[in-house]
Amino acid sequence: MRELTLADCEELASVLCDPLSMVYYPAPFTLRQVEDWIDWNIENYQKYHHGLWAVILKESNTFLGDCGITIQDIDDELLPELGYHIKKDYCGNGYATEAAGACIEYAFSTLGYQSLFTYTKHDNSPSRRVAEKIGMTFVRTFEKTVQGTTVREALYQKNREELP
Repeated sequence: MRELTLADCEELASVLCDPLSMVYYPAPFTLRQVEDWIDWNIENYQKYHHGLWAVILKESNTFLGDCGITIQDIDDELLPELGYHIKKDYCGNGYATEAAGACIEYAFSTLGYQSLFTYTKHDNSPSRRVAEKIGMTFVRTFEKTVQGTTVREALYQKNREELP
């Protein structure tokens, strides 16, 4: 994983602008929204020393998607949240699980967070499976505005003391 740059816009758009990859979002992103997404992450790197990073397959230098930690408003509380988006052609190969596991380790060992959260649309079973595979525990559902639409989200949590 590495920091995103605006040079990644086309590759990241192949995930975030794809209707199949973004089926659990109210709508796929526009190219402008992908650029804003990358700018937001660049700001996060400066402000928090983390954000969503580009996920790159080492063997072929293939761009797979993004994964990382952002600060999200969850029921009026700013919390560290693990997020991931992988190109649909690479889903089901364990890449999201591997990248998310590395982010959990980084969140606890380097950033010093005591808890890490992730959320996804309540009916997004693939993302929920990734959360469960990396040892996160379902906490509850909550409502969040995403792209101007109120969405029911499933919230997961992992605490530092749960690490082996």
